[in-house]
Amino acid sequence: MIVLQPVLEVQARDGFTLWPVAELRPYSFLALGGALGPAEVGTAVLSIAACNDFDPDDDDRSARPADPLGVLLHGLLTRTVPFASGGLRMADTATGITLLPGCCNGLEEWRDWDEVVDGDGWATFGHDPSPLAERLGSTVRSTVDAEQDGSPVIELSVTELRRLLSDAERDMTDFIQVAGAWAARHLPDHAAPVTAALARALALPVSAAAPKS
Repeated sequence: MIVLQPVLEVQARDGFTLWPVAELRPYSFLALGGALGPAEVGTAVLSIAACNDFDPDDDDRSARPADPLGVLLHGLLTRTVPFASGGLRMADTATGITLLPGCCNGLEEWRDWDEVVDGDGWATFGHDPSPLAERLGSTVRSTVDAEQDGSPVIELSVTELRRLLSDAERDMTDFIQVAGAWAARHLPDHAAPVTAALARALALPVSAAAPKS
């Protein structure tokens, strides 16, 4: 069976006390979805905020607030498209082969998979490793590391990949919903903008951040 999951690279949390976080290994991958507990959501929010906690040389945004929370959230809340290190993880449970997003790949790039099934027919997802997906007729071949001779590959039909991409998008939308509820409890003064920023980081419409009725 082929499994496709949105995953976020966990950032270091040394000395972090602004809200509860899970005991997860830094630089491991956290699968996003609606079943995450509060501490795991806290880790995800911290990780995405940390990915955007820097000032570019041409920064024309408002000055950082002085308080620790404002400092941490500044980049997340002011960048048009926040960066979230990660992507889609594909695993073949029958063979044990797993394709991971490479360095510098962001979760917002998950929509590049649409290019594989309905566009130019190929896409890459970071480097070290350098995953590559390409459409070959009615089949998609995903190479774990295109820079490695004889790299393991995962093959599946275009139809199956479309279904898996739809499932992955639902997982991310469900994550935004639980993150919104988490933010209302832990960041009540910033809940709406934080939730909307998380949706942008995942290349989801801001409407995904609206609470379900």
